[in-house]
Amino acid sequence: MVTGCVYDPIYLKHDTGAHPERAERLEVTLDALRTEGVFDVLVPVQPRAASVDELLYVHSERHIKHVEQVAASGGGYLDLDTVLSTRSYDAALMAAGGVISAVDDVLSGRVANAMALVRPPGHHATPDRGMGFCLFNNVAIATRHAQKMRAIGRVMIVDFDVHHGNGTQDAFYGDDTVLYLSTHQYPFYPGTGNYDETGSGRGKGFTVNVPFPDGVGDRGYKRAFDEIVVPVARRFAPELIMVSAGYDAHWMDPLAAMQVSTSGYGDMMRVIKSLAEELCQGRIVVTLEGGYNLRALATSVVATFSVLLGRDFFDPLGPPSGAGYEPNVDSLLATVKKIHGL
Repeated sequence: MVTGCVYDPIYLKHDTGAHPERAERLEVTLDALRTEGVFDVLVPVQPRAASVDELLYVHSERHIKHVEQVAASGGGYLDLDTVLSTRSYDAALMAAGGVISAVDDVLSGRVANAMALVRPPGHHATPDRGMGFCLFNNVAIATRHAQKMRAIGRVMIVDFDVHHGNGTQDAFYGDDTVLYLSTHQYPFYPGTGNYDETGSGRGKGFTVNVPFPDGVGDRGYKRAFDEIVVPVARRFAPELIMVSAGYDAHWMDPLAAMQVSTSGYGDMMRVIKSLAEELCQGRIVVTLEGGYNLRALATSVVATFSVLLGRDFFDPLGPPSGAGYEPNVDSLLATVKKIHGL
């Protein structure tokens, strides 16, 4: 199995200072990939800067210019959570372009699948606004690129970040060619993603939200993937699967309150990989979103690449210590299945 990896040192130049989304996230992750002998077997995917025209697939010209101007003026804040430095605009162009490059290499057959280790992340960036640590919506831009430039008709986006990807949902809410499916902690930042948000117009039914309560762990996520992700994917029959991979539902993460383990993330990727092999010639592009405990992030990315490569992996962190109550998700899953006719 030939797996591609997108990385460029410019991603470290998005200097956020003392912030959860910081350059050290990638540095520690790369160290872990090298230590575990994974990095050396990955095929480098060369990122490039996304063009303004490509950003315009998703974002308004006003938003693009605003991000550029804030960076050019020395940096600053888009909102209380989202900080820019002088190189942040350049890094953001390369992040979006890096995911585009991954799409191109997967669809050309140069690699079977790929993961983009990019920052800043993207799934909170709406067409008109950067927020939640995100400047441009990398996965949405690359999805549109696949459709506009690579003749891909149907794309499924699976988002397992602990925060709802409101920006990705907004980008495709009225679109029946992109199926957006998110599992996330709810109610939680950014406050969107309830199960009754299902799309509008032609896109009705093509947004699927699984709004988990606090404390759901591997078993709850496994049920959601088995009972919702799998049948939804089979019904939609995507030609490409994109993954917004946030690792902040990990039990060690400081910004959320879920109980997922590194092994649990590996299990999610196994389901996605199996679906891709069944439905779309194994074509998967994964892009990094959240994950703010450095060890949890690094081990989970190692697990993800291991699954993409067809390798086994070891979870050095194990299950949550002192795990006790785990909420019952029977009613939630039944409701989502009823809404979507599963």
